Amino acid sequence: METTFTPLASLGGGLAIGLGAVLLMLGLGRILGATGIISGLVFAENRDEGLWRGAMVLGMVLAPGLIYLVTGSMPALEVPVSPAMIVVGGVIVGLGASLGSGCTSGHGVCGLARLSRRSLVAVPVFMATAAITVFLIRHVFGA
Repeated sequence: METTFTPLASLGGGLAIGLGAVLLMLGLGRILGATGIISGLVFAENRDEGLWRGAMVLGMVLAPGLIYLVTGSMPALEVPVSPAMIVVGGVIVGLGASLGSGCTSGHGVCGLARLSRRSLVAVPVFMATAAITVFLIRHVFGA
């Protein structure tokens, strides 16, 4: 499976994520980590945070619709695995984010920007794991 090179869309997405992270930190003093936001919404420890967490999740869900309204077409999406594998992958990512005390967005975007020691360790581990996984799937297992 070949990956499409999309520098402008990637730049736009990166800028939007960075802007969201900065605005959340400036406005609420909170770190933009998708897993932590969703976890805090599902397993609410502080009911006062439900509104902003819900707004963030709603924005994540509604974003493709906004792209459609702006561009007139939905983002291209190719999912080469079954729905069951998506669920298994989601569970594995959730467990990994729990064990790593954060997800790639929390550690990679916000943690590195704050020079967090934990993030400076976590991000290279994420990247190495991703590289090994891609190599195994594409070259060893032949998918």
